Amino acid sequence: MTFTIEYEQEEDGRWLAEVIELPGVLAYGRTSEEAIANAQALALRVIADRLEHGESAPEFLNISFAAA
Repeated sequence: MTFTIEYEQEEDGRWLAEVIELPGVLAYGRTSEEAIANAQALALRVIADRLEHGESAPEFLNISFAAA
């Protein structure tokens, strides 16, 4: 499964990145790259938690990210 990350700069200068396919997975950063990296790390934590609790589907076995 490929996860799409959308990102934008907030009025205060911070960057916000969101993993579209995982509701609630969003993260801030000082740069767009930092926000994307933080969102990727959070997404992996969410997926790991789902795996540990038996909530994952087989498509989570092959993961990639694409910044939009």
